[in-house]
Amino acid sequence: MLTKSPEDWLQAADQDKTRGRFKVFLGYAPGVGKTFSMLSEGIRRRNRGEDVVIGIVETHGRAGTAELSDKLEHVARREIAYRGTLFEEMDVAAILARMPQVVLVDELAHTNIEGSQFGKRYEDVLLLLEHKIDVLSTVNIQHVESLSSRVQALTGIHVREQVPDWVLDRADEIVISDLTPEALVTRMRRGDIYPMERVERSLSNFFRRGNLIALREMALQRVTRAVDRSLDDYVKRKKLGAKWTVAEKIAVCISANSQAHDLIARGARLAEALDAELYVIHVKTAGDDRQERKQHLDPALQFARNIGGAVIPLEGTDTARTTATFIRENRITQAIIGRSATHGLKSYLYYLALQRFMSEAPHVDLHIVTQEVQ
Repeated sequence: MLTKSPEDWLQAADQDKTRGRFKVFLGYAPGVGKTFSMLSEGIRRRNRGEDVVIGIVETHGRAGTAELSDKLEHVARREIAYRGTLFEEMDVAAILARMPQVVLVDELAHTNIEGSQFGKRYEDVLLLLEHKIDVLSTVNIQHVESLSSRVQALTGIHVREQVPDWVLDRADEIVISDLTPEALVTRMRRGDIYPMERVERSLSNFFRRGNLIALREMALQRVTRAVDRSLDDYVKRKKLGAKWTVAEKIAVCISANSQAHDLIARGARLAEALDAELYVIHVKTAGDDRQERKQHLDPALQFARNIGGAVIPLEGTDTARTTATFIRENRITQAIIGRSATHGLKSYLYYLALQRFMSEAPHVDLHIVTQEVQ
């Protein structure tokens, strides 16, 4: 009986690929080891028999990085004349002509010189991925577009080169290159990151300890988000239970009444305390278009958006089951619902709906908030 060799299986898998795999090494400041980690992985993969090249790597004069870089094949850079000066950029056409299995591309947020095929390096990367080439790349957290305003408020520095969030969302894997702020400052003082004449100025500006702590937390949060998104995909693909989760997710279930705002505020406080994502869920009903209901619902939903919550409008004839289905499928960990102090038939119907909800979403922690009848 004929069997395939490992090389045959690898070749078959490569033919089945629709795009290259994209791995990003994320850091919170220069010098934490992103490029070093990327090069180390490139060398390991080369030693395993993969065809690995360097598209572009910036060593910034760091001896350890340069030593690793010399161990891999470099695709020659392209020279571009701009305003009387020659600049070097990654040669995407040469990489495509070479067609390696893996290419290393440093500094994902880099802006290409005018005259390049694309304006941004991440666009070069997307083209390589389309040609089924795996890409290893690096980026610092301050270059993520959605965080630029927070970084500027924190550090006082406007970061011009940015990567849209959707580019990082396309990454198959995000790995944090981590180092404690204390160790990073030690590296800085040794001259391992910048020349000695720049050290004190850097330590009193961008590399202040408070800045580094906050930037590191942003990077850790981003990686947690990527891990949870990967788990989401895995859970849906494998049809696993709602208990499979990493990050806390808070859902506030509201109706069109005067208590909706207060419920959302309570959920927002819980989400902030747990560093959780906040969802505000409303199942549409036939009466929601009435003016007296709209005057409660519309401001409440706008309030949710203003504080960064994700507003989720749902449709269904059974409010309890419709809500529970969303909570189960999106692996919400805690749900907040209101309870009016009603009596008689309304109270009975409320408890029936609550029972259906709990049977459909048994893994969620349920918070029932008593509301005044108005």
